[in-house]
Amino acid sequence: MNLNKIKQAIYALFLTNKFGLKLKNIPQPLDKKRVRLEYAQTLLAKLQISVEVKNREKLPLDGQFLLLSNHRGIIDPLIVELALKETTIYGLWISKKELYNSPFFGLFVRNAGAILLDREKSQMGGFFSDIKSHTKEGSSIFIFPEGTRNKSEKTLIEFKEGFRIIALKNRIPILPVFIRTHTDEVLGKSLNDKNAHQTVTIEIGDMIDYKDKRNIKELYKEMFGIEER
Repeated sequence: MNLNKIKQAIYALFLTNKFGLKLKNIPQPLDKKRVRLEYAQTLLAKLQISVEVKNREKLPLDGQFLLLSNHRGIIDPLIVELALKETTIYGLWISKKELYNSPFFGLFVRNAGAILLDREKSQMGGFFSDIKSHTKEGSSIFIFPEGTRNKSEKTLIEFKEGFRIIALKNRIPILPVFIRTHTDEVLGKSLNDKNAHQTVTIEIGDMIDYKDKRNIKELYKEMFGIEER
């Protein structure tokens, strides 16, 4: 690990826990959104990563949605937060138990607005009940339908079916976004070269009705012109 990586890791740990503590005492959703955005802007600025939003006109300024995004790197949630900067859309991220308990991300994830997904549980009733209670309060849900970071050579890996259940049970439309830039590679370059200035592109797709019975992954690929390699 080079010196820049060490410095960036220490700074990111400090910043993540600083904002995690700050979020603990902020109950209002839009106030949480503001602080999450501040965190994303601060960390990405330190990494010298900017965000370009394509098809911004397709992005609603308010409302309640199930936001679907592909997932290649750990900075992906920050990219989504910045894409939604000009909106009042507030969402809770579906988060794996590993992140909840992480010494690096745990404090932030627990306080920033997240719903715990514990795949080791045999029953998922509590998970869907948590989602229902939050959507009744007007929150959106943000999810990576691939279920984990895509570390393969493919543009997308298989979508888990849980996202469709969430949309149907809560009757919320699906808002697809696609992070076109390989964010894991971008982060790696930032950590290896402190002088690197990079741009991540995220695209906004067309809204999908929650009752749509088509294959959502195939629809997503068609919408964003994704061809399997």
